[in-house]
Amino acid sequence: MQTTAFPVAIQDLYPDHLSHCYGCGRLNEHGYHIKTYWLDDEETVAYFTPQPYHTAIPGYVYGGLIASLIDCHGTGTAAAFAARTRGQEDNPPRFLTAVLHVEYLKPTPLGPELELRGRAKEISGRKIVVEVDLYAEGELRARGEVTCVEVPERYIADLLERARNT
Repeated sequence: MQTTAFPVAIQDLYPDHLSHCYGCGRLNEHGYHIKTYWLDDEETVAYFTPQPYHTAIPGYVYGGLIASLIDCHGTGTAAAFAARTRGQEDNPPRFLTAVLHVEYLKPTPLGPELELRGRAKEISGRKIVVEVDLYAEGELRARGEVTCVEVPERYIADLLERARNT
């Protein structure tokens, strides 16, 4: 049951200048294009199907992909919770990862669609701690905790200016 807060993916609401992330940027032609949606009032969901080149050993997903998916779904979840709390559904704030902790619980098979579920564990000012569970074939394969920090617009503007000048 998707709530009405975000009938589209939170990442699709990011402005163009913030839509180049390899994990979730809609404007990155080579990226994963992670899309975070509300599942219900307490949880978000995203889906991703690994490709054959995401291999660790034959038949299994490599851990870096799993960490990346947890990372990007975590920041998307933080943005969704912050936007809903502040009534900014059309203009969600942008979050970056400050800390990423991943526990690999079981090998993740290559082939089936992966499901990520996110929840806000703690909301404190510009910081939101998100828990993310990653499932394959209905089994919990990995669990992560992402400490996300809201990025002030002036900081983003400074980064973009530096990138243009290099």
